Amino acid sequence: MAYPMRTKRALFYAWLLATLFSGIPSTLYAFLTGADPLEATRAAGAMVSMPDSIPAAAIVHASVSLFWALLLWPVLPYRNTMLWALLASAGIALLDLKVIAPVFFPEVAALDFWPQFADHLMWGACYSVGLSLGRPRATRP
Repeated sequence: MAYPMRTKRALFYAWLLATLFSGIPSTLYAFLTGADPLEATRAAGAMVSMPDSIPAAAIVHASVSLFWALLLWPVLPYRNTMLWALLASAGIALLDLKVIAPVFFPEVAALDFWPQFADHLMWGACYSVGLSLGRPRATRP
């Protein structure tokens, strides 16, 4: 049986959950280690030359999250979606944190790697859950 195409509703839920909850690991890490919990927020704001602007950081974070959400939406398989989303988010983390950030966003590259990697994995997990929440429900005759 062919799977139906994912809906825009599923994309919206996936993006929203991933965007809202993906920063939890690094924030908890910052609180537990006594580090600055807004360091990653300032790094995101610095991507648009506004390191002290929380609204700018929120827009950057939501936009980057939407970019990756749109790329993964049509290609993640319906089976084992969580596994594939986690693998994809791990790959995205390596690309974001080890390739793109050192060249274009030094403030992001300066962040501790593992908390940011955990944020990316959280993004993948939340994205997968959001896809399942937005999935059309099967109806029985």
